[in-house]
Amino acid sequence: MNSFNIYLPVAGIEFNAILLVSIGFCVGVLSGFFGVGGGWIVTPALNIFGFHMAFAIGTDLSNIFGQTIGAVRKHHKMGNIDWKLGLISIFTSVVGLEIGSDVIIALEKAGDVGIIVRWCYMLLLWGLGSYMLHDYFGSRQKASAPSIGEGDKRTGKVSPGISERLHRITIPPLVSFPASGIEGVSVWIILGIFLFTGFMSGFLGVGGGFIIMPALVYLIGLPTAVAVGTSLVTVLFSGAYGCLSYALKGRVEVVAAIIMLIGASIGAQVGSTAVKYIKGYGIRLLFSVMIVLAGFSVALEQAYKITNHHVFQTYAGVVLIGTAISMSVIIIGKLIADARKERGRR
Repeated sequence: MNSFNIYLPVAGIEFNAILLVSIGFCVGVLSGFFGVGGGWIVTPALNIFGFHMAFAIGTDLSNIFGQTIGAVRKHHKMGNIDWKLGLISIFTSVVGLEIGSDVIIALEKAGDVGIIVRWCYMLLLWGLGSYMLHDYFGSRQKASAPSIGEGDKRTGKVSPGISERLHRITIPPLVSFPASGIEGVSVWIILGIFLFTGFMSGFLGVGGGFIIMPALVYLIGLPTAVAVGTSLVTVLFSGAYGCLSYALKGRVEVVAAIIMLIGASIGAQVGSTAVKYIKGYGIRLLFSVMIVLAGFSVALEQAYKITNHHVFQTYAGVVLIGTAISMSVIIIGKLIADARKERGRR
């Protein structure tokens, strides 16, 4: 495998090109399927395998921008994007992203920014994953009860809860999103959500999707498929701005980003197509399991930083890459199996 090592001039390290393509493909599949940029996998992966954290974040944001273009086009064709909601998010997300990236650069100058970013990753990934698993198993119990409505099963919306309570906050101006079936929600709630996810994008090197997809489902009340497509619009624009912001700060390894895009462009098309076959709570279950495992990988990396035992770093890489590969295999397998069934019914 050493024969595939290439020198990355900006980061000043050698890296395996096959590993970069593989990371790109898996993250492309996950991006197209879950509506996320994949930064919570790529940034830790690059950091684990030798990138300094700031270079890992900047390079990942470049990859996010490139791979999301194809995924957005695919979801648009399938009617899974609420463009009004997606576009209204762009300005606020960019403001939040710039704040987040400035904080990272300041922390980098002050000392070890990696430990702070890793702890934030763990808290967010485990918190979101646990909540979504709780919601999934709660929904299964409700689905077995005779009072469940067919409309809930069909749309994939969550039962009345956080989103319904937020909709009762009627601070003007109010906006409606017919493409998502959302009427009369305060614009300040929408802007607040996107400001926070934009900050997380700049601070953690993610496209915001691993936060915004659950936020669209649980806080605004979108159907899961529409939340996936719409979150990609935010990911696309925040990734583009993040790429520019980190490039101007000299923290983007262009060669690595281009190589990852070779695999990501193919994977994004595969993942976007799979949304047609795996619906609603199935998407949420896979998403929650994946981010919990990703958080465990970051915890192992943190254990390595504390103890300096390289076995923790090795395990962290195995868990992270293993999670990405396993989820990609599950998604592709489901896509192939259901596509064959559909052809058989014709």
